[in-house]
Amino acid sequence: MNAQISAQDKISRELFVGNTPPGTSELLLLHFCNAAMRRVHLCQPNETPILNCRVNQKFSFIELANPDMATRALNLNGVPFLGAILKVSRPSKYNGPLTPSTTWQQFTGATLPEGAAMDSEQEKLQRELFLGNTTPEMTDTMLRNFLGDAMQQVGLTTAPGNPITACRVSGKFAFIELRSKEEAANALNLNSIPFMGTSLRVGRPSKWNGAPDKHGNWEDILAKYVSGELQMGAHQQQQQQQQQPGGALPLPPPAAPAVAPSRVVELQNMLTLQDLANETEYQDILEDTREECSQFGQLLQVVIPKADQVGATKIYLEYASQQDAAKAIHGLEGRTFDERRVIATFANEAKFASKNYA
Repeated sequence: MNAQISAQDKISRELFVGNTPPGTSELLLLHFCNAAMRRVHLCQPNETPILNCRVNQKFSFIELANPDMATRALNLNGVPFLGAILKVSRPSKYNGPLTPSTTWQQFTGATLPEGAAMDSEQEKLQRELFLGNTTPEMTDTMLRNFLGDAMQQVGLTTAPGNPITACRVSGKFAFIELRSKEEAANALNLNSIPFMGTSLRVGRPSKWNGAPDKHGNWEDILAKYVSGELQMGAHQQQQQQQQQPGGALPLPPPAAPAVAPSRVVELQNMLTLQDLANETEYQDILEDTREECSQFGQLLQVVIPKADQVGATKIYLEYASQQDAAKAIHGLEGRTFDERRVIATFANEAKFASKNYA
């Protein structure tokens, strides 16, 4: 019984230290961690809170003087050490109560030094986001393409291409992985974006232990984009001007609409005259468009000029508000339909009302 109590006491006083640089000596790590705790007043200036250290390749264990000191030492998580970022946590065999702690950056107010190396788990955690309110119909490919396109369309990316490198769907939630921590922080602004009849919840995963993020939601981003406060980056404009596969001519960039924002959206590059030739197929397209585009807001009507009418191959969407129309533009612009890239812009309301679809 005494031996069991002694073993449990040691576990409560022991911490795991990951991402230690190769060749780190036990004495150096012991002195460094003790000095770090003294410097930020996690212990008294004359105390030696860490008694022992065991180093094993890329990780180690430190033994504290008592369980309270071990709890305090959890705040060393994220401390820079010899160009690396140490990961400090309870060992896997610990089964005691969970105690609140912060990262070294939160506790001290310091920022990560540029170029500091993190272990793969820490680095991935900075690039991963949680998605809530997903439905069983949503696939990883659908979410990745939809959210990636949305980020590119409103200038939330830092480089060309889809910023979302992976997506894992699990019932009513999912996880997405961004290619950089900067774009992960930007993607938090997608919170509340409408998709397939629901509003997606975008946030940090539960295991996130970094500083609280300052960000808006999709409504805020749309308002800034429509007002011109948020601009498309140069790399995005260049990407949209590049030549399309098969030698097709580059499409005009959609960043600057031809007319002022309105309640009416004009879609181009989705249909051909052949699509409009058959009445049954025409009605199917009309119904499919109405169902798909209703997710962006209150859709009043869908107008598709027929093959013998002015404006044939265009699609017009009339929404109840300018805000709903803006959502549709940013949700549809850049999507691929039958290998054609969709162009979505505002349309003149007066011309639309007079059925001038030229």
